[in-house]
Amino acid sequence: MLLTLDIGNTEITMGLFRGAELEAHWRLTTNPGRTPDEWGSAIGGFLLGAGHSPNEVRAVCLASVAPSVTLAVVAGIERVTGCAGVQIDAHSPLPVRLDVDEPLSVGADRIVNALAAVELYHTDTIVVDFGTATTFDCVTADGRFLGGVIMPGLRTAADQLTQRTAKLPATELRAPERVIGRRTEECIQSGVLFGTAEAVDGLVRRIRAEWPGGRRPRVVATGGLASVVAPLTSTIDETDADLTLRGLRLAAGHLGLVW
Repeated sequence: MLLTLDIGNTEITMGLFRGAELEAHWRLTTNPGRTPDEWGSAIGGFLLGAGHSPNEVRAVCLASVAPSVTLAVVAGIERVTGCAGVQIDAHSPLPVRLDVDEPLSVGADRIVNALAAVELYHTDTIVVDFGTATTFDCVTADGRFLGGVIMPGLRTAADQLTQRTAKLPATELRAPERVIGRRTEECIQSGVLFGTAEAVDGLVRRIRAEWPGGRRPRVVATGGLASVVAPLTSTIDETDADLTLRGLRLAAGHLGLVW
């Protein structure tokens, strides 16, 4: 089996594949204070809880934008599964061409999102990834990564709003029934959720206006909060919360990993 990890600044998303099938997936908080033993114990516990022995894992592939925790996570996984993790970066020999001014600065998660879009959709695609940051990854059908947009993530914006204002409470991220809030919590939800949806629609329209050849790219949403925001937009065509994990599975195949 193949274990994939998308290590973000706020959360780590893990997926367990048997062949091409995603059999299980989990989310952990990105905690830089954990030791390799603690990571190994946590990840081994998830595998056992899903009915799988850590010994079933034959390969590990990961993308990380949080180097401060990656070393400990990889060491913990190796202790519990015996597999050394293979990390994706801009040097990885994948069928995605980073046609940007600074290719080495492109995040690994964005690279595997682009790969997944190319191989799963076979058309020009904008991947909108709702994580700590909301990223827009623009890739053509032939694997040319054009660049994109990075804006503050939904939870980041909400946390900053409530942490920096004395009288605004922490609020559950769900869309209110109306835009005009009648309670403070509804006002925050409206501003954060509907504001993000409008920002996504506006940026997608601007991206499409600049798209080479005048083609109309497909828009795919992914990430933990995609299912919350996507229904509020008019430009997102479909949602696949596990797209990054599927991209890691595809990357593992291109790198010759066997599972």
